Amino acid sequence: MLVSHAHMDHLDLPSLRALDVGMAIVPRGVAPVLRRAGIATVIELDVGQTVSIGQVTVTATPARHDGRRPPFGPRAPALGFVVEGSQRVYFAGDTDLFPEMASIGPLDAALVPVAGWAPRLGRGHLTAQRAAEALPLLRPRLAVPIHWGTFCPAGLGWRPWRFLAEPPHTFARYAGALAPEVAVQVLAPGQSLELPLRR
Repeated sequence: MLVSHAHMDHLDLPSLRALDVGMAIVPRGVAPVLRRAGIATVIELDVGQTVSIGQVTVTATPARHDGRRPPFGPRAPALGFVVEGSQRVYFAGDTDLFPEMASIGPLDAALVPVAGWAPRLGRGHLTAQRAAEALPLLRPRLAVPIHWGTFCPAGLGWRPWRFLAEPPHTFARYAGALAPEVAVQVLAPGQSLELPLRR
């Protein structure tokens, strides 16, 4: 399991306890939080560090996001990850655009965040449009919009169905205009896909 940062919407201990997670790769400083969830094997990485697991390597990449865990958790960075075996896949976690994205590609697939837990996003996040703007930098063959449709705090007066459902489709429209060479696959929460073989 890859954990990009320690925010509650990315690292929820009750959710982790409900999963059968044998190992986690996390930013440096986050391991104690995972161990409280009962995950014994935790590998901490800094930007640029790589770990090999079987036939796969995982490399930590930068992310433009505040990764600390409020109110008293670790002050750890946010990371992205490139997972490389027979394919090269980038998991962006939470991030904003940054010029060094150009050094991450080319990629077989990029998992890019397109929304957040509120209709308006603060610094350190990609909107659907800004996620599409990242595609020419990352140069993936395939882009999968993530970080949408699964979490909306109750009682804030929003109409959640629209705010939860629209971001991946808005991203696909922007991607078609800004990076038409990139295929976009919108997956429903819990859905999976098999990457096509390299040409």
